[in-house]
Amino acid sequence: MRAVPEIVIALVLIFVLGGGPVPAMIAIAIHTAGALAKMFSEVSENTDLKAVEGLSSTGASWAQRMLLGVLPQVAPNYISYTLLRFEINIRASAILGFVGAGGLGYELRNSMAWGPGRFDEAAAIFILLFGTIVFFDQVSNRYRNKLTYGQTH
Repeated sequence: MRAVPEIVIALVLIFVLGGGPVPAMIAIAIHTAGALAKMFSEVSENTDLKAVEGLSSTGASWAQRMLLGVLPQVAPNYISYTLLRFEINIRASAILGFVGAGGLGYELRNSMAWGPGRFDEAAAIFILLFGTIVFFDQVSNRYRNKLTYGQTH
């Protein structure tokens, strides 16, 4: 699922479903599911099992071992990767709009295609896109630091 780029999936879905935001959304969802599954599995594989073994020796149930031994180790990376993929999806939605998949890129293409006089609209879309990406990057950084260090740096 992660090996095929979003744009290829979107082009196939546009052929099958027609234009609009639905093929783009499905293409992004398919690619994101594959990418997050890979990242989450690697994070989970690298979990230190000493805490789980210690909880097991005290008689903790499976749910308690996962909640207290594994989750604190993997949560910062899970949240960070999820927010990173969300940021990537925002950029991908803008790109997919240029190929007819609707969304933000479609609006950007339309504002640039009508000639002079609409560049202010295109500039506003670029600024909002940039601001949104920076915002989610900062949110990701803040929550990852909070989960990792217990406070914001």
